[in-house]
Amino acid sequence: MTSEIHKCKIKVIQRTLNKDLIDEYLEDAYKEISFCERFQDDQEFILEGETALSQPPEGFCAWAWADIRKDIITIAVGGNTPGMKQRGTAICGCTDWFRPVLFKIERID
Repeated sequence: MTSEIHKCKIKVIQRTLNKDLIDEYLEDAYKEISFCERFQDDQEFILEGETALSQPPEGFCAWAWADIRKDIITIAVGGNTPGMKQRGTAICGCTDWFRPVLFKIERID
């Protein structure tokens, strides 16, 4: 059984900083970290075709890709996220809980 692979867009919707966690849990040498420097707010990445699902787009953080890839695949093969107002979308994030990045994945074709 083969599924059609839909064109998708990944959009950075929010870069956050959990300063309270940083202050409580990180050693002093790491307390000056700031928002994730790999992404910018509103940055977009387009995924097209089956090969686009096998590796992150150029410039995309490999750790974030590993965290959100299951959601990307769900949307790309036509699935939907339960509870989302807009069908064909998912909100997900990387697991850097000191400075997480939130993404919107959207089916665009």
